[in-house]
Amino acid sequence: MNWDRIEGDWKQFKGNVQQQWGKITDDQLDVIAGKREHLAGRIQEAYGISKDEAEKQLSAWQDSQEESKRPL
Repeated sequence: MNWDRIEGDWKQFKGNVQQQWGKITDDQLDVIAGKREHLAGRIQEAYGISKDEAEKQLSAWQDSQEESKRPL
């Protein structure tokens, strides 16, 4: 899924993000406002992981969002 679509529909995706990364608060998600780089930074900070690992997790999550939107 194109990140621009996620950013544009951020309110819809916020819940999915919080399910995946529960340490990130609603307030933080509001500030992130769909910006991928900011989200990756928050994931890295909240979980004490490397930037590469945060990007890897974010890419996997992004791919899973695309798969869940495909018709059966």
